[in-house]
Amino acid sequence: MTALQSDASTFAADMLTGFEAANSQYVKAVDGGVVRSTVIPDGRVGLVVGGGSGHYPAFAGLVGPGLAAGAVCGNIFASPSASQISRIARTVHRGAGVLLGYGNYAGDVLHFGLAQEQLRAAGMDVRSIAVTDDIASAPQDELHKRRGIAGDLTVFKVAGAAAEAGHTLDDVEQIAVRANHRTRSLGVAFSGCTLPGATKPLFTVPEGMMAVGMGIHGEPGISEAPLPTADELATLLVTALLQDTPDNPGNRVAVLLNGLGTVKYDELFVLFGKINALLQENGLEVVQPECGELVTSLDMSGVSLTLFWLDDDLESLWAAPADSPAYRKGSISAEPDLVVHQKVDLDAGSPLESDALISAAPIGVRLFRAVDELLTAAEQELGDLDAVAGDGDHGIGMQRGAHAAACAAEHSAARGEGLAAVTRAAGEAWSEQAGGTSGALWGAAICAASASLLRTSVLSQDTALAAVDAALLAMQSLGKAEPGDKTMIDAFVPFADSLRAGLADGLSLDLAWENAAATATAAAAATAGLRPKLGRARPLAEKSLGHPDAGAVSLAMVVSTIGHSMMKEDTHG
Repeated sequence: MTALQSDASTFAADMLTGFEAANSQYVKAVDGGVVRSTVIPDGRVGLVVGGGSGHYPAFAGLVGPGLAAGAVCGNIFASPSASQISRIARTVHRGAGVLLGYGNYAGDVLHFGLAQEQLRAAGMDVRSIAVTDDIASAPQDELHKRRGIAGDLTVFKVAGAAAEAGHTLDDVEQIAVRANHRTRSLGVAFSGCTLPGATKPLFTVPEGMMAVGMGIHGEPGISEAPLPTADELATLLVTALLQDTPDNPGNRVAVLLNGLGTVKYDELFVLFGKINALLQENGLEVVQPECGELVTSLDMSGVSLTLFWLDDDLESLWAAPADSPAYRKGSISAEPDLVVHQKVDLDAGSPLESDALISAAPIGVRLFRAVDELLTAAEQELGDLDAVAGDGDHGIGMQRGAHAAACAAEHSAARGEGLAAVTRAAGEAWSEQAGGTSGALWGAAICAASASLLRTSVLSQDTALAAVDAALLAMQSLGKAEPGDKTMIDAFVPFADSLRAGLADGLSLDLAWENAAATATAAAAATAGLRPKLGRARPLAEKSLGHPDAGAVSLAMVVSTIGHSMMKEDTHG
């Protein structure tokens, strides 16, 4: 991605450190992201935005008076964890509630949803808005399935202005929902983007062609077209968006022409002139447009066009002043915040465990170490598989999650805690560090297995099966996936069914597990014949055909490795 060599594993964190140092008049770091370094008055609604890193100015660049109170920043193209979101929300809460804003991606929906539940359980009024402006990702009668791309800015801007003006949380939420409903975007790419440390882009575009309708996480386009002239591209973008207008749109629009990473401003201005003329020819009045880099995708070469259909209230909020590191409008001021806001400890303490569970802690540590070694070795393989119809981050996300889980398990065992506590610490660390959909699902599954362990005082075949069933239930309850959706559930359900049947037939745990792992491996391979129905791969279902699901493959790898580790344990006593 860059000529400057750096540690890819710490790239997002290093970027955030430098961003804070360069913008201390606007932001200060909190574990998981940044918050305003200027005063947020008591009684003010806090807008918290966020998602994966790699999209600057989104999301950290939008923190400041008149815009967001805080931003949660996950790893590159990976959603932040629920605990990170909770920390940022608690830091900016001033008694009037918090609105969480994010793009409509499965990982973000899961993690922000979990954070909302946690914060509500703690007594905080929290709402959320998932931006759905990308017309390429779903038809107009399925708006709730659309992705959020550069339209994030229009929704966050008016919500932030409403919060700055002192509106109630009910009003801020309603304004954000209305803005989202009246925002439409479409993007094209001339070349793909490359993750830090990677040797090739997440997708490529044939010479002389462009990808139409790609995502901002390196998802390939839903179609390809010959490379156009500026006039032709303006016509393509404007025509598509004008065919997808909201109800009662009016004739006043805010227009965002967004550079995705490497298209120069000079070219953007050329294209914007063509777009502006076409909009006027169609009877539309352009109101306070934006032309530049607004929501990027690392070094992707491409552009997106957003139309935000205004009403009187939305136009007033769109025009309201704001002052953030990357987005400034009008004049607004705020005093430096010199108060140190204390972090709230959410840890309720570790429950008591039986002697059997305490003595079994080393088993958990060995299993998590083995999974860590497996996924470190398989990172590139899983990333390449995920990049076929996704964003290519599954490998690195699984590796980060597994490594964090192994470290957390070791620390828990070193404190003298039992297998249940070791497992829970691993699950929480996996969710925190992996981010993304798989991070949320694996974290929830591992924590559910931990809770299952606490319901017993002995370790047995029944204990293992109960932990597997609890993990599967948690994963399905959170992710809403069913067999046939082309997700990890397509491998997990056959694994659990086979394990249950093997134990019922009188097999030993290690042999039943080995057979179940083989079943999961075969089921994962069989997902190559399925079309994805959930997640980022859904808009690219045809490209996914013939390739197994990365999540199903990684799950089969993990249960196989656990089985091998258990057999080694038996062999060595």
